[in-house]
Amino acid sequence: MGDVGGGGCGVGGAVRLVEWGDGDLWLLRRLNSAEMTEHLGGPESEERVLGRHRRYLAAGGGGRMYRVVVGGEALTVGSVGFWERDWRGGAVWEAGWGVLPEFQGRGLAVAAARAVVEAARAAGGHRYLHAYPKVTHAASNSVCRRAGFSLLGEVDFEYPKGNPIRCNDWRVEVGESAA
Repeated sequence: MGDVGGGGCGVGGAVRLVEWGDGDLWLLRRLNSAEMTEHLGGPESEERVLGRHRRYLAAGGGGRMYRVVVGGEALTVGSVGFWERDWRGGAVWEAGWGVLPEFQGRGLAVAAARAVVEAARAAGGHRYLHAYPKVTHAASNSVCRRAGFSLLGEVDFEYPKGNPIRCNDWRVEVGESAA
């Protein structure tokens, strides 16, 4: 994946996406903290984290997970990715991201979200990329807005399974219409 302008992120340059690899389990564990999963139902068990890592490595269905890296020093600041989901009678891409606490507030999530839009566009296969942050998660909703997603409205979700939540449905066009 190429460089994407970091927009003055203050940590040494452009954001790059690096495909998820065997050695990235440490990052998934860091992103599994109580602080990072507050809007996602809390931390997962080690067994579930290992299962998630295996799914990220498999990258099935055309979706991809990435480490978010900044500058020439290849400083890892978080993760971002997209995957297929069924939504309202059709298949779409869904995006998600997380920036480690010590790097938040510097525009890195916005740069990563813009980069994953381009990655989904390059992958093809679906017209839309969606993101579904909780309505109460101001930072993630701001990332969606600043990354060029359009707000479609509020929706009911269950995440994790058995935990009902209210989310915003954000969407950006990444492919050709089927018309």
